[in-house]
Amino acid sequence: MGSRAGVVYLVGAGPGDPGLMTARSLDLIASADVVYYDRLIPPGALAGAREEAELIYVGKQPGVPSLPQEEIGERLIEGAQAGRSVVRLKGGDPFVFGRGGEEGEALREAGVEFEVVPGVTAGVAATAYAGIPVTHRDDASAVAFVTGHEDPTKTETALDWEALAAFPGTLVFYMGVRRLAENAAALIAAGRDPEQPAAAVEKGTMAAQRTVSATLGTIAEAVEREAVGAPALIVVGPVAARRERLAWLERRPLHGRVVVVTRARAQASGFAATLRELGAGVVELPAIRIESRIDSAEVREAAAAIAEYSLVCLTSPNGVRLLFEALGAAGSDARALAGATVAAIGPGTARALAEHGIVADVVPERFVAEALVESLAAVEVEGRQVLIARAAEARDVLPKALRERGAEVDVVPLYETVPEQPGADAVEAAQGADYVTFTSSSTVTNLTEALGDRFPGSARIVSIGPVTSEAVRAAGLVVDVEAERHDVEGLLAALLADARVQPQQ
Repeated sequence: MGSRAGVVYLVGAGPGDPGLMTARSLDLIASADVVYYDRLIPPGALAGAREEAELIYVGKQPGVPSLPQEEIGERLIEGAQAGRSVVRLKGGDPFVFGRGGEEGEALREAGVEFEVVPGVTAGVAATAYAGIPVTHRDDASAVAFVTGHEDPTKTETALDWEALAAFPGTLVFYMGVRRLAENAAALIAAGRDPEQPAAAVEKGTMAAQRTVSATLGTIAEAVEREAVGAPALIVVGPVAARRERLAWLERRPLHGRVVVVTRARAQASGFAATLRELGAGVVELPAIRIESRIDSAEVREAAAAIAEYSLVCLTSPNGVRLLFEALGAAGSDARALAGATVAAIGPGTARALAEHGIVADVVPERFVAEALVESLAAVEVEGRQVLIARAAEARDVLPKALRERGAEVDVVPLYETVPEQPGADAVEAAQGADYVTFTSSSTVTNLTEALGDRFPGSARIVSIGPVTSEAVRAAGLVVDVEAERHDVEGLLAALLADARVQPQQ
C-alpha cells in the first residue's frame, strides 16, 4: 500500500541501522511526491524514492541556521493542500522526542489529513545493540525515557530530579552528552546512588557504535576522556552492568572496520549488505556503471540465432542477465540453449545461469579466461559456431584460443562499463577506510583516476583476482590481499581472513 495524494505521513526512520526501518516507511518513501527529511536518518534511507520525487533537507546542522519548526509545518500543509503525498521523515520515532506531536497538531488545525508511522526508537534499539536490556526480571521492571537537553527557551526545568532519582527502574537520557555532568550531579544530589552502573552509547545501531561504561558518579568524566560525541544516549541503572555478559555487536568479525565498495551501484547493494551484517561500516564508491548494449544489431542477431551456436561462453552474472533479456526480446527463452554446451567463468556466473534454469556444463576451478580455455580442451569446437557474450572491454585470451582451434567465434558485447563519478560525501567518508575492495580492473582504473590524491592511502587493498591485481599495481598501488577464489564470496573470505590478523587502526 503506497501513499495517498493530499496526505502527510509523519514517519519514523529508526535509529540509524537501515535494517531497522519498517516496511511501511520504505513503502511510503518509494511512493511519495515529496520527502522532508532530518539529519539523523539511516544511510540509504532515500535510495528507494522515485526519481521525480522532491527530497528536501530540513534538519539541524551544528553551526548552521535551521529551518524553524513553524516553517516546516507550513511546508507540509502547502504540499498536502497542493494534492501531493508528503512524507516527513524523522530519525527514531516521530512521537519520541521527535516533535511529531507538534506537527500533527498543526496539520489537524489546518484541516490536513495525516498518518503516523512509528519507528524504532534509539532508547530500546541502541541499548539492545550495546547489550543493555532496558528492563530485566532481576534489575528493572520499568524504564523512563528522559530528554537530556531541554528546550533552551524554558525559564525553568520541567524535569523532576527527585522523582527521577527515586524512579524504580532504568533511566535513558536522549541527547544527553552536552549536559551530562549537570544531569548526573542533579540525580546524585536528589538521592540516586553515584555507584549505580551507567553507560553512554554513541552512534547507536550504526557501524561506528561505541559504548563507554562507568558509574553514575564517573560517567561524565569517562565520556569526556573517551571523547564521546552526539548522537549518544546515557543509560543509568543496574541493567547497564549486564552489558559485560550481553554485548554482541562488537563480537561481529568486521566491527569497527570501514570498507570501501567499488562495484557498480546495481551490484554493490548485496555485497554492502553482507559487509554490514558482519559489522563493517560501508562506503559505497561506485567507480563504474553498467550500460546495456542489448539494443545493438549484433546482440539482436546473436539472440535470434542462438540455437545455431554449439558453445556459448558467459563471463559474468551481468552477461547472463542481459543475454536472457535479449533472448526475451527475441521471443525466446532458456530452451533455445538446449543443444549448446554452456560454459561459465566463476560460480557467480554459474549461479546466475541456474536462476534461469541452465546448469553450466563447464565451470573452471580458477575464475579467469585462461582456466576456461583449459577446461574447454575436451569440447569439440573445430568448424563450429561459438558465442562469447561479455563486456565490451575484455581481454582476447578466450576468443583467440578458440579461433586457433578452428572455431568460428562471435564476440558479442552485451554491456560496457563506464566511469561513475563518486559523490563528495562518499569520498570524504572513504578517507578513514580500513579496506578498499576492487572487483574488476575497470573499478581500479576509474576509481584511482576519479580520486587522484584523495585515494585513502592508509587503507589495505583487497583484489578479487590476478587481472584486477595487475591493474592495481599499474596504478602505482600495493595489493595487500588477493582472493583465492576470484568471485565476490572469495573476496569476502579474503577480507575476513585479513581482518582477523590485522590490528584495528
